[in-house]
Amino acid sequence: MQAGSDVPAPAEGGEKIAWYRGLTGHHWFVLIVCWLGWLFDTMDQQLFILSRKPAMESLVGKDGDPVYFGSLATMFLVLGWATGGIIFGILGDRWGRAKTLIMAVLSYSVFTGLSAISMTWVDFSIYRFLTGMGVGGAFAAAVSMVAETLPARSRPYALGFLQVLAATGNMTAACVSFVVKPSAPILGLPGWRALFLVGILPALGVLIVMRKLKEPESWLKAKEARARGEVQATQKMGSLKELFGDPRWRKNLIVGLVLGLAGVVGLWGIGFYLPELVREVVKDRSKADWYVSMAQLLFNGAAAVGTYLFAMLVGRIGRRPAFALIFTLALVSVFVVFGFMTKPGQIWWMAPLLGLGTLTVFGGYSIYFPELFPTRLRATGVGFCYNTARYIAAPGSFALGWLTRMLLADPKTPRGAQKLADFTFLSSMGGVDSPFRYAAIFVSAVFVFGLVILIFAPETKGKPLPED
Repeated sequence: MQAGSDVPAPAEGGEKIAWYRGLTGHHWFVLIVCWLGWLFDTMDQQLFILSRKPAMESLVGKDGDPVYFGSLATMFLVLGWATGGIIFGILGDRWGRAKTLIMAVLSYSVFTGLSAISMTWVDFSIYRFLTGMGVGGAFAAAVSMVAETLPARSRPYALGFLQVLAATGNMTAACVSFVVKPSAPILGLPGWRALFLVGILPALGVLIVMRKLKEPESWLKAKEARARGEVQATQKMGSLKELFGDPRWRKNLIVGLVLGLAGVVGLWGIGFYLPELVREVVKDRSKADWYVSMAQLLFNGAAAVGTYLFAMLVGRIGRRPAFALIFTLALVSVFVVFGFMTKPGQIWWMAPLLGLGTLTVFGGYSIYFPELFPTRLRATGVGFCYNTARYIAAPGSFALGWLTRMLLADPKTPRGAQKLADFTFLSSMGGVDSPFRYAAIFVSAVFVFGLVILIFAPETKGKPLPED
């Protein structure tokens, strides 16, 4: 791909061309297929978020702690996402973007369906691990394909919209949950089981279309050059040795890993626990499902709009300043929402605020990560940056439940009997001294790591995708 500017290219007479102008039918086909594959990918993981507590209540029984075992199930999903992202990322460079994307979508579709027939929290967690492998594998293949297929001037906007479709997938899951309620039976089947059966259908439909996908020209050329022996022996497709051994790619890898760590831990360790926070605020259990679904719809709706605006911001002011702004917003949003949501009516503005803070940053990852690595290492590098952080995020999501227990006041004291923390900072400002809330605020310190690593991050605005 030739070098190009991140802002719309000027046409004759000095006019600027919108990023989508001049795209061919093939460009649009690749975009739509990758967008839909990622949409249903994220819809699947959001169905899990919505049904986590009802599923755990059903699978672990009255004597089990649904939050504790829900955290374990989340940990398995995130671990699977990390593992699949790395494995499929390497395959994406060695086998091709299209083949890998098809394999990933098939994987998360099949194991989503199997999650519906789980008998215990153990096999449920295993299915979620295997589902996560497919979910994680789809991202690297999709963003690499879009980055290498689209013109340079269109690349950041098309990739930013890829993450808009991620938020749209989350919104789709929330809409489905209004009809198929996770806590209520439907046609004699527990709602959470029905949700997973619904989740398998769209992704299987996308697979039929994906068979017509062709590999990007740049990947084919890189593959052919290696087959003819025209490159250095050390420059192999999907080479972990080169990714970690070459100083340039190693530095970019570290930058991407820390940036990914901040966003992934922030979202999975905090943002995706919004349903639990809403259920804590809504005292009427008969209305809890409705408020949770609405909160998730608002959370992801705001993120969908914010992600695209963030992509535009990234293209105009640069990657580093845009990331700095969004990590700062993330810190503020977690403190405000987890510190001061005390009434159901507050979801109307607090849920969108949290979505903007903790989910919008992923639009930057889809743009920035492919720009850090050459074609032969792109899917591998993207897979590592986006997914290796999940090995830390997995215990991070479990740590929220652990911290909640640790921060609970002594059960023998009056505060402990009320399930409050010893801290009184939030209550002194109008909040609630829930240990769950304090735990979320403590975990949000991970966004500071994202701010610090920006000092070392290369600015890629206006530069071509690296090839050497």
